[in-house]
Amino acid sequence: MATAKRLILALGVALIGVPALAEPTAEDALVVLSWGGAYERAQHEALFEPFTAATGIPVRVRRYDGGLEALRRAVTKDEVPWDLIDMTRSEAMAACEEGLLTPLPSDLAAPAPDGTPAAHDFLPGAIGRCALTHTVFATVVAYRRDAFPGQRPTTIADLFDQQRFPGPRALQRTPAVNLEWALRSYRVPREELYRLLSTPRGLRLALDRLAELESIHWWEAGDAPPRLLAEGKVVMASGYNGRFFDAMLHQDAPLEILWDGQVQEHETWVIPRGASRPEAAREFIRFATTTERLAELARRIPYGPARRSATLQVTTHPDREVDMRLHIPTHPLNAAGAIIKDEDWYARTQARLNDYFEAWLATDGCLVSMNEACLTP
Repeated sequence: MATAKRLILALGVALIGVPALAEPTAEDALVVLSWGGAYERAQHEALFEPFTAATGIPVRVRRYDGGLEALRRAVTKDEVPWDLIDMTRSEAMAACEEGLLTPLPSDLAAPAPDGTPAAHDFLPGAIGRCALTHTVFATVVAYRRDAFPGQRPTTIADLFDQQRFPGPRALQRTPAVNLEWALRSYRVPREELYRLLSTPRGLRLALDRLAELESIHWWEAGDAPPRLLAEGKVVMASGYNGRFFDAMLHQDAPLEILWDGQVQEHETWVIPRGASRPEAAREFIRFATTTERLAELARRIPYGPARRSATLQVTTHPDREVDMRLHIPTHPLNAAGAIIKDEDWYARTQARLNDYFEAWLATDGCLVSMNEACLTP
């Protein structure tokens, strides 16, 4: 016993000069750019907090609403404040082509629990040069159930029918999705949308249809459409299916989702060029895209996992007895009238389309005539 006491005393004296392990500081945090709201809350529970618990690396989240301008400025100045960005695949493809992103290792994603290689478990096209798809989300139309007594919208063409379904609309301030829906209202087949939008006639038809709508609220932040609907400022709105679901589940908002015409898109993880913690960012991507983590995210917000093995593990919401599989865009009951966004097409045309669309907005619909004078600032 005396010998043991002397050993403990000697060990204590030896450790006096050894500094204690430092607690993680703000400088140690992985800085993630994400979309805020219900989506970010789900990410905290399913991804960020478990990642910190597993690795000791804290995660700090900043919010954005998409776009590449801030990334371009940051990379040009060599002052990139984020380590990881949650980005739509069309924007990721464009950013990769511009050299704004760091290429990802082809073997970054972990295999499925049964050993299936990631390349065979992920959806086709999910593993890109600079981006790894984690979920499939949809932009949809939602409407107030009490706005249209006796009949309710059933097709995406009803978005443009203000005689049968009167009242103001809220649409995202972007050409994407709005152009597809406008052409679908003319009954243009889904497989012909992007071929027609590649022509002046197709753009004119789409913008003509949008110009017919009265009282449009153009939104940019993803939490705006559910709020505008809940407040009664609009009767129909475009938005992300997960945001509408959250408003119905947690706020008891009197909303209904119109699945016809939903536009499905991949959401990806990317690492900006010049990020200060690329190794930690890669570690997070591998962790957050495992089968277990993607299934847990889908249990909290109904976006389709990019892995087949994860889709099979999606069950009920952790706090409510709601079968989340029925609310995912890729579920067969919801996907019958889906439009698959041509992200290659948008990556090639995005800058020019945005310029056209903003010019049309600024000239109050002048561009519907495709008059080049309308493009003059």
